[in-house]
Amino acid sequence: MAYGPNLFDAHKLIGVYIGKILRGASPADLPVEQVTKVEFLINLNASNKLGVAFPTALLIRADEVIE
Repeated sequence: MAYGPNLFDAHKLIGVYIGKILRGASPADLPVEQVTKVEFLINLNASNKLGVAFPTALLIRADEVIE
């Protein structure tokens, strides 16, 4: 089970940030940016091997369930 930033959005944000620097912006003048979308993932393979069961309500709320 993991709760963290969407990696696709993070990489896209990094690309935009680097593009600004390559176009001549000073890194010191750029604001600190963070990914705003987070994801909730559940790996059922690992949980089954560990003997951990998740309630159906939690599985429904997950953004991605790895089976």
